[in-house]
Amino acid sequence: MSEERKKILEMLAEGKINVEDAERLLSTLSEDSETITEDSGKTPRYLRIMIEPGPESKNTDRVNVRIPLKLIRAGLKLVSFIPGDAQTKINEALHEKGIEVDLSDINPRNLNELVSQLNDLTVDIESEEKVRVFCE
Repeated sequence: MSEERKKILEMLAEGKINVEDAERLLSTLSEDSETITEDSGKTPRYLRIMIEPGPESKNTDRVNVRIPLKLIRAGLKLVSFIPGDAQTKINEALHEKGIEVDLSDINPRNLNELVSQLNDLTVDIESEEKVRVFCE
């Protein structure tokens, strides 16, 4: 039994979380073990954002950002540890600010679906700067 599963079951036994929370956490652990593979079998590891000066740009600054997808997945795991009543309050606060997000709907499977779609996405924008967003 993994250490994470054991901790979840201990928290349930101690009454720190309820059955629904334990089920959601265990589900998140099992979903996180699924991996995304392209037809080539290669798993993307980074979300990459690049900004380069265009030929007519006076700006010579370059931006090259690589965000590890593991970091994004870790953030999603943290969301699953927010108690249900706190998630409701957060959702309401976000809704008041015009942000329509339901934290209970965010899970690693959603991220896996997003990343699998990003595998085929490359956004190239050429104006004064060239902007590219893609997974690698």
